[in-house]
Amino acid sequence: MALLELRDISKRFGGLQALARVSMELEEGMIASLIGPNGAGKTTLFNTLTGLYRPDGGEIRFQERSLLGMTPDRITGAGISRTFQNIRLFGHMTVLENVLVGMHSRLHTGLADILLASKGFHSSEKDARRKAMALIELTGLSGRENEWAHQLSYGEQRRLEIARALAAEPQLLLLDEPSAGMNSSEAQALMALFKELIGKYVKAILLIEHNMRVVMGISDRVHVLDYGEKIAEGDPDQVRQDPKVIEAYLGSGSWVVNAQS
Repeated sequence: MALLELRDISKRFGGLQALARVSMELEEGMIASLIGPNGAGKTTLFNTLTGLYRPDGGEIRFQERSLLGMTPDRITGAGISRTFQNIRLFGHMTVLENVLVGMHSRLHTGLADILLASKGFHSSEKDARRKAMALIELTGLSGRENEWAHQLSYGEQRRLEIARALAAEPQLLLLDEPSAGMNSSEAQALMALFKELIGKYVKAILLIEHNMRVVMGISDRVHVLDYGEKIAEGDPDQVRQDPKVIEAYLGSGSWVVNAQS
């Protein structure tokens, strides 16, 4: 049984058909990529999947449970966490504080515990800090935990967003252009991180990515959107040679064919 199932998802904004009957499945243990030209509907699909938009038609099921009508916080609680194309960190909070914010949906202390500074509150706070520090180390930010988030480089802020998303203990991690702003060595380190996450921290990863070396080097499955329609699906070798994919990128097929050269 698929971890995530999308069936005939459609979304229109006025006269613009942003998504047109898009279907896809994501299995446990899988890293999948969602690619396509700018304006293809990739982020719209993420926003629909995470409850920011309600689809005009279709079905979304996660672990056999429908997500339709659920608010973003309930979808996070169900086990789906994401990053955004435009970084949304709290710039004047520390690296550690940003990761702790991501844990709020998993903390079990109530208002009374906080106000009374109960033993349970202190225990929970200590455990949360320990977990946050482990995620900071995992994402290559050790030693930066007390720095303001806005002081980090763009690539480091991307990694901090991933740490914060992981703090919610998701089973499915959605990443919107995670390698943006990273150089080649940083992107390689990111790919190694994704492989480490599968099975140990998350059950599956779905990423939107424009760096084709990352897409072709990390993906078990690639889904291609163009003008809101899914035009191709397959493993990286299949997709890089698909005529529809090459055409969608205005004939510049070399980025696909030579992505691993």
